Amino acid sequence: MPQQSQRVALVTGATSGIGLAVARLLAAQNHRVYIGARTAENVVSTVKHLQEEGLDVDGSAVDVRSNTAVHEFVQAAVDRFGPIDVLVNNAGRSGGGVTADITDELWEDVIDVNLNSVFRMTREVLNTGGMRTRSRGRIINVASTAGKQGVVLGAPYSASKHGVVGFTKALGNELAPTGVTVNAVCPGYVETPMAQRVRQGYAAAYDTTEEAILEKFQAKIPLGRYSTPEEVAGLVGYLASDTAASITAQALNVCGGLGNF
Repeated sequence: MPQQSQRVALVTGATSGIGLAVARLLAAQNHRVYIGARTAENVVSTVKHLQEEGLDVDGSAVDVRSNTAVHEFVQAAVDRFGPIDVLVNNAGRSGGGVTADITDELWEDVIDVNLNSVFRMTREVLNTGGMRTRSRGRIINVASTAGKQGVVLGAPYSASKHGVVGFTKALGNELAPTGVTVNAVCPGYVETPMAQRVRQGYAAAYDTTEEAILEKFQAKIPLGRYSTPEEVAGLVGYLASDTAASITAQALNVCGGLGNF
């Protein structure tokens, strides 16, 4: 039963991993959640599962690389639930390799998916989503600890996430007087489908096994294990709350102590 008091949250990349955990948590926190991802079938099945859990969720497919698709997605969310109170820019991709061998296509797609889309979606939510005309809003960008330090064989990814952190800090300061906060959440190693693909890539690059790469990565984490999507979502849920009103233009780590910065 939708109530007037329910806030509306928009989450991209929300059919697996961190995005799915965020959508589930925000819905459990009494948000009406509109989710997006590139594959329509995945959106439909995710919406169905979350609705079966009793959560107020809907969604549609979106290619965050397209201005037209982003506009149509945000408009659909507004038509379905109303103006947007919370935006979680979570859509992203991995990508890297030996930098001298990286193609233009790979570089440009990683930057487009991970960085340009954050600008594109944020601008659309501020305008079509109505956030700029309201006295309260939350923009939460899922970046990475790779947005604060360099990652070997990950130059495009690391560059894109540094860009997200810089955009977050600039926009957070710009919007601070308006009641709209802008923050980045920086996961370290999190056990998701993307993390598995990353391990596969390193295993191939170093001619070793995925298990060996996993052990090597875990050894770098003071906590000794990967974080969970739910642990990352917990910080997103806090930043979306009223209590977090004085936190803005920050990039906060969820990384088991991996990043001390």
